[in-house]
Amino acid sequence: MFHLIIFIVIILSMLSSVSFSQSLSNTKTQSSRVFVFNPNTLTWVAYENGRIVNSGKASGGKRYCPDTGRSCKTIVGSFRVFSKKGPNCKSSRFPLETRGGSPMPYCMHFHRAGYAIHGAPTVPNMNASHGCIRVTTPAAKWLSENFIRIGTPVVVRPYRD
Repeated sequence: MFHLIIFIVIILSMLSSVSFSQSLSNTKTQSSRVFVFNPNTLTWVAYENGRIVNSGKASGGKRYCPDTGRSCKTIVGSFRVFSKKGPNCKSSRFPLETRGGSPMPYCMHFHRAGYAIHGAPTVPNMNASHGCIRVTTPAAKWLSENFIRIGTPVVVRPYRD
């Protein structure tokens, strides 16, 4: 039910002149906190009770990854965080050559296929990851310690083609 509500809010916000935050504030959800990533504007927004409490620059998955031979776009839809780790979190998959080890400080996993929100020393001005949502390391620390809990909804908006 919750996923349906978030999906409807996203569609309505895309079709009308009502802002996404206004749509969220007018929708009763099971959670007062929602993390939203927009791969088109390269931004993340943290909403609490329909109001923006923090936001920042983000980078998602790139359209194509030569090393995997496929699209690396961040999965689109609504999810919930099911796992969190601290500053020493590392990828279990990337880089491919070493079968993991890439730093992912303050990782917050929201999909079983490995998608997570995590910190990075820099966030490029384009979608450049293998699918994770990169935010600055200070932002990831804030999100992990002050905002995102196990069960917090994560909404990934659709890519423009």
